[in-house]
Amino acid sequence: MSFSNLVSDIAFRDSNADERGSTISHAQSRAARSYASTTATSVSISGDISSQLHAGYSHPLTRSWQAERQLTKEMLIFPLFITDNPDEQTPIPSLPNQYRFGINRLVPFLSPLIRKGLRSVILFGVPLHPSAKDALGTAADDPAGPVISAIRLLRARFPNLYINTDVCLCEYTSHGHCGILREDGSLDNAQSVDRISDVALAYAVAGAHCVAPSDMNDGRVRAIKLKLIEAGLAHRVLLMSYSAKFSGCLYGPFRDAAGSCPSFGDRKCYQLPPGGRGLARRAIQRDMNEGADIIMVKPASQYLDIIRDAKDLAQDMPVAAYQVSGEFAMIHAGAKAGVFDLKAMAFESTEGILRAGAGIVVSYFTPEFLDWL
Repeated sequence: MSFSNLVSDIAFRDSNADERGSTISHAQSRAARSYASTTATSVSISGDISSQLHAGYSHPLTRSWQAERQLTKEMLIFPLFITDNPDEQTPIPSLPNQYRFGINRLVPFLSPLIRKGLRSVILFGVPLHPSAKDALGTAADDPAGPVISAIRLLRARFPNLYINTDVCLCEYTSHGHCGILREDGSLDNAQSVDRISDVALAYAVAGAHCVAPSDMNDGRVRAIKLKLIEAGLAHRVLLMSYSAKFSGCLYGPFRDAAGSCPSFGDRKCYQLPPGGRGLARRAIQRDMNEGADIIMVKPASQYLDIIRDAKDLAQDMPVAAYQVSGEFAMIHAGAKAGVFDLKAMAFESTEGILRAGAGIVVSYFTPEFLDWL
C-alpha cells in the first residue's frame, strides 16, 4: 500500500475525519511531493552517493569535528527537549538538571551557556497537546510545531550555534513506535522511510545544520541524502546517522522526557540487539555507503567496543557517541549516594568514550563541562 493510499485509508476509518481533514490533505500533498522528488532524483543523480562530502566541512564547527583531540567544548552536543507549550520550563524528574522547554524559554536558558562556550545542540520535539499524535506522526514536520519553530528562533537569535535535529516519529505517533505500522503492528519500513525522509527535509529547509535520523529503519540514510541533494541542500546540511543504536533499558529517562514510550510491544525488531556486534558493523558500513557524514553509536559507555569498530570501519569520518539518559542518571545517582565524585566520574566516562574513538559526544553533562573545561 502506498503512503497516499495509507493516508486515505486511515482517513476513511477515522470517525473524526472532518476534524482532521486539513491534516490528511497535508499528508497527501506531502506524499505527492515525496514521489516527485524521488522520481526526479533517480534521473538527476548518478554514481556513488557517498561522494557528497561538502556538508562535512561547510561549517566552522564541523571542520573542527574532522580532527582528533582531547575533550573540548567544541566536541559536545547538548540535547534539548522542545514542547508545543511556548512558555513551559518543566524539570524532568528522572534527568537531573534537565528540562522540557517551550520556545519562549529557550533564549533565556541558552544565553548564559553560549557565553560559556556552548557550540551545538540537538533538538527533540515533545508534543503535549492531545491532538498532536496520530498513527502517521503527521505533526513531526508541522511548520508551526516545536522543532521547526525552535530551529527558526535559534538561527535568528544565535547565528553561531550549530543546530542538530533528531529525526524520528516516536514522539509524534499515537503508538510510540519509530515509524508507520502495518495492520498487524509490525513496522512498515518503506512507508516509514518515506515519511522520515520528508521530516528530515522539512528540518533542513527550516534551517537545521544537521539532520540525525534515529529511527533505525533500513535505507533511511540514502532516502534522506537523495532528498537533500534534490532540494539543493546536501552541500551544507550534514547527515549524522544513528547507525549502531542498541535496544535496552538505558533509554527510560529519555522516554519520560520525550513521552515516547511504545504503547505496545518494544523496539527490538528495529533497534540492534545487545551483543549484536556483527549487525552493528554491517549497519555502520551500510550507512557509510548510503551517504552518512557522521556515524553515531548509542549508548556510549556500554558499547566502547562498537565505538572502536566504528572508528576502524569509518577511519576517515567523524564518529559520534550518545551518552544516553540512563548513563547520565546512573552517574548522578552514584554521586548523590556518595559512591564517587560527580565531576571525576563524568570526566572518566566521557574520556573513555573519546579513547574508544569518538570525536563528538552528545551529552547531558554539557552545561557542567562548560564550567569544568
